[in-house]
Amino acid sequence: MFGKRGDGYLVKNIDPVIALTPYLMPMRCDAQVMMTYKIDYEKLARFLAEKAREGYRITFMELFIAAYVRCISQQPELNRFIANKRFYTRKDIMCSFAVLQDTADGSVKENIAKCKFDPHDTIFDVAARITQAIELTRKEDADNSTLKVATLLKNPLIANTIVTLGRLLDRYGLLPKYLLDASPFHTGLFFSNNASIGLPHVFHHIYNFGTTSQFVVIGNVERTVELDSSGQAVRKRILPAGVTADERICAGMIYSKFLRQFQHLLNNPQELEKPPEQVYFDEGHVISLPPVKRKKNRFRSRMHKLTKRIRKAS
Repeated sequence: MFGKRGDGYLVKNIDPVIALTPYLMPMRCDAQVMMTYKIDYEKLARFLAEKAREGYRITFMELFIAAYVRCISQQPELNRFIANKRFYTRKDIMCSFAVLQDTADGSVKENIAKCKFDPHDTIFDVAARITQAIELTRKEDADNSTLKVATLLKNPLIANTIVTLGRLLDRYGLLPKYLLDASPFHTGLFFSNNASIGLPHVFHHIYNFGTTSQFVVIGNVERTVELDSSGQAVRKRILPAGVTADERICAGMIYSKFLRQFQHLLNNPQELEKPPEQVYFDEGHVISLPPVKRKKNRFRSRMHKLTKRIRKAS
């Protein structure tokens, strides 16, 4: 209330035209824009294979999220959200994503993981944080806060009452911190890897409940034919991504810079191996998390050490 929230700081300096947009488009579904981006699959696959040989197991999802985190470190305005027609900058860089749980009977059970990142994170830091979040969420007996709240809302009467109350409290910034942390909809980015379950990319809606500003979905790899610089037909594999964004949170020029940098990083993922030279914070609100412990693939690390010993002995 009065501009204070547990998950964000009120933005004080904002362009008057941008500040007017929540009154013209009060809901996120009014303001969502959709874009398709086609990333060179070969470049990403070669990068992942190279890192695997070095002992790092990195996934496509981790690459996309690392690129997002790096973009936020350079354009922090993209980490904003709108609540009760007011603009806020998030206290953390957060991403939510679905995780399939391991079950004894082989049935499909889904849970939601939510992960926080530091703007100084490299691809290795991002991968380590995501791996920790997934390991906790994927266990059959995982009982994270998101699952606890979902279980509580099984009863329709309780669900209607709590959700209505939750919307009201969230509107005025009175939602408890526990529920903000538990809600996968209070996040900067919601990511889905449809390719992992054999589906194409889609344009997913961004929820009116919560504070989700962007939704990214990658789908099955597509094969296409393009002309190279000499005019020769070349076969390529493309990784398509459907991006849905709340256009109200910042000016179109900032979105343009973000999308250009996002594509550049995915086409040049080696740049994510080093931390950014400089990090920018929205109106001076510093985001900082403790460093995360990186783990190499144990099998590959042991094989690498064994190979070294054999070479020395010979």
